[in-house]
Amino acid sequence: MKIKSAKFHLSAADIRACPAWAWREFAFVGRSNVGKSSMINMLAGKASLAKVSAEPGKTQLINFFVMNEAWSLVDLPGYGYAKVTKHQKFDFSLLIKGYLEQRENLACVFVLIDSRLPPQRIDLDFVQWLESCGVAFVLVFTKADKLAAAKVQTNIDLFQQQVCQWRTEAPEVIVSSSKSGSGRIAILKTIERVLLP
Repeated sequence: MKIKSAKFHLSAADIRACPAWAWREFAFVGRSNVGKSSMINMLAGKASLAKVSAEPGKTQLINFFVMNEAWSLVDLPGYGYAKVTKHQKFDFSLLIKGYLEQRENLACVFVLIDSRLPPQRIDLDFVQWLESCGVAFVLVFTKADKLAAAKVQTNIDLFQQQVCQWRTEAPEVIVSSSKSGSGRIAILKTIERVLLP
């Protein structure tokens, strides 16, 4: 798949403000500062399509990007904020929950996980919740350029072992780096596969 056009469409504060279109949506979600905006920019081939911030928790709305005038990438707020009030954190959780449970256009969720870390309980709990909702998802391990390949694979294997305690089949995994561009083709191929009739 080639990305011929990519543009920002709108930001939604709740499910009612999401676009009224028939296009299929591919959502990106993960803990704050896991690299969602950088990932979307890499996929789109545009360095400034999604705003990248060094401050965790900056994305507080659902951001929709139109790709090839045919489908949408969706940037969801990060979970596990460190620098917001408890009330805000609760609201963001409801925003993510509402979109993932109610959005009929949603085709697949790419769950971004920091490959440098051993399995984090918040990531495992989120993936298990997605599974319980029947939402299709792919695990994308980010920032793979910042650690030796063997160590990245060890962290992935440990995560998969945890997931397989409650899931009969290990989920699809993509290893990526927004800096080097690795994983881009694999993600776009996954999207293309879902879009094909």
